[in-house]
Amino acid sequence: MKLLILNGPNLNLLGKREPEIYGTQTFEQYFENLKEKYKQVDLSYYQSNSEGALIDKIHEVGFSYDGIVMNAGAYTHTSVAIADAISGINTPVIEVHISNVHKRESFRHHSFLSPVCKGVILGFGLQSYELALQSFISA
Repeated sequence: MKLLILNGPNLNLLGKREPEIYGTQTFEQYFENLKEKYKQVDLSYYQSNSEGALIDKIHEVGFSYDGIVMNAGAYTHTSVAIADAISGINTPVIEVHISNVHKRESFRHHSFLSPVCKGVILGFGLQSYELALQSFISA
């Protein structure tokens, strides 16, 4: 099984940015733990602050991978282009968020991605990613 974790803008700052919301662990540290725990999965990771690069990655893997776990960050609330990219591929996408976006600013309550994703997992910290991985593995 081939799965991609795809992170959007500012998620490269995990471990440094707003630790009271996002924690103190870097995503790279967390990803290494996931790879160790799920050795049976061909698991890859990509992060970009650029909307176009995220779309390019969706296009690249969207017909050959078994699933994408995506935290589009702020693009979740603004990007019709990423939603269109997800709509255009065969690979299912699960939208994830570290925080419970519904407990935050009102602009974060709307997602352009949710309607085109297989599901949404949010509010469980970094464990949101693992819950999404488990969903693909157990399907």
